Amino acid sequence: MTDIQTLYSSFLSCSCVTTDSRNCPPDSLFIALKGASFNGNAFAAKALEAGSRYVVIDEPAYLPEGDNRYLLVEDGLHALQQLANYHRRQLATPIIGITGTNGKTTTKELIAAVLKRQRHILYTEGNLNNAIGVPLTLLRLKPEHELAVVEMGASHPGDIKELVEIAEPDYGLITNVGKAHLQGFGSLEGVIRTKGELYDFLRAKDHATVFIDHDNPYLMAIAEGLNLICYGREENACQDSAGCEGIGARRERSEDEQLAISGHITGNSPYLSLCWHEAGSREEHPVQTLLIGEYNFCNALAAITIGRHFGIEPQEIDAALTAYTPTNNRSQLMQTARNTLIIDAYNANPTSMMAALRNFRNMQAEQKLLILGDMRELGAESAAEHQRVADYLMECGFGQVMLVGSEFAAARHSYPTYPDVEALKEVLSANPPLGQTILIKGSNGIHLNRLIELL
Repeated sequence: MTDIQTLYSSFLSCSCVTTDSRNCPPDSLFIALKGASFNGNAFAAKALEAGSRYVVIDEPAYLPEGDNRYLLVEDGLHALQQLANYHRRQLATPIIGITGTNGKTTTKELIAAVLKRQRHILYTEGNLNNAIGVPLTLLRLKPEHELAVVEMGASHPGDIKELVEIAEPDYGLITNVGKAHLQGFGSLEGVIRTKGELYDFLRAKDHATVFIDHDNPYLMAIAEGLNLICYGREENACQDSAGCEGIGARRERSEDEQLAISGHITGNSPYLSLCWHEAGSREEHPVQTLLIGEYNFCNALAAITIGRHFGIEPQEIDAALTAYTPTNNRSQLMQTARNTLIIDAYNANPTSMMAALRNFRNMQAEQKLLILGDMRELGAESAAEHQRVADYLMECGFGQVMLVGSEFAAARHSYPTYPDVEALKEVLSANPPLGQTILIKGSNGIHLNRLIELL
């Protein structure tokens, strides 16, 4: 079996790491992984033909005699993770670990946009935030990187513990906690415990620092014993904004507590605008963003706080936030020839759904249409959570609503419901909306993004 020193030496001689035999750049290191319907070992020879210098396999049957380009290990995934951790330790690059129920990818992108104004950084591409994506991110680290921003996702207890033990972050940020993946976590308490595994790791590490939303009672309750750098709303600002505190009542601050960064929302029609200032400074920083949704206010404050901690000048922070453009169906505003679309169809859970609906309710628009899809992976809570959304729609008096999926169909309401997106496409093709502001929100598996071309 190949030991870690030999594996690492081979890695250092390669241009990059890949786990996809269809994408093997010259001199890359191919690591064979296995899943329910594929076996990467079977593609090792193909990876070498495509340009890989070495291939890592975990089944002796695929090891040809006398070919030193093959590196045999006990388990391919474990080897990937062990290699990433070993590499991370050799470089000792400061790492910021980010997790949370909602907003972690957007927050990671905002932090990266701020930091790279003046620092050479590495950050997670897209949402490669699982047991494969986190190691692949770490293996992209180079000696010239001053910082790394690593996103970590979870759908089951223990997921974050596994990822932090690979990445060994020096800094941590939990954006919020809410009702998501309840089928895997079992309850909101399970979500909080799992996200809190990031805090648990940092608590046991010397000189670790946590950036925290001081107004989130759930996060503050599990942050005891940590070095905290806090951000939050100004005391005199409106506290009834959509979704910033995540869930639960706002935590009152004691007289001796001070925020490193505080701010307030100045507008949301349709883009979020805000004003922030630093503790000890009277200078106000107004920022007009291209973010949709007041729930992004806390995400922006987190990026500002981390930026200032690492010495990014305020004017550079403001410029980064102003220039950042959301992508990948995450709170994206799209102006078509017929309508204005707010596309938030990448993911949905009860917390993010309610935040989006509150924001849409407050948004100024003459004609509003909601197209909502089922929220997946809620387990035993699914029926109650979909009913809660339906009740809120009726409470708000939304006139034009289209619902997609069996869970919304089973709820009590008077809105038209469609079994799948194809059924709704037929209706929209026959009667296309015109002059509407349309919120599109649902779990990715409902495929609401397929409606965009009709709107």
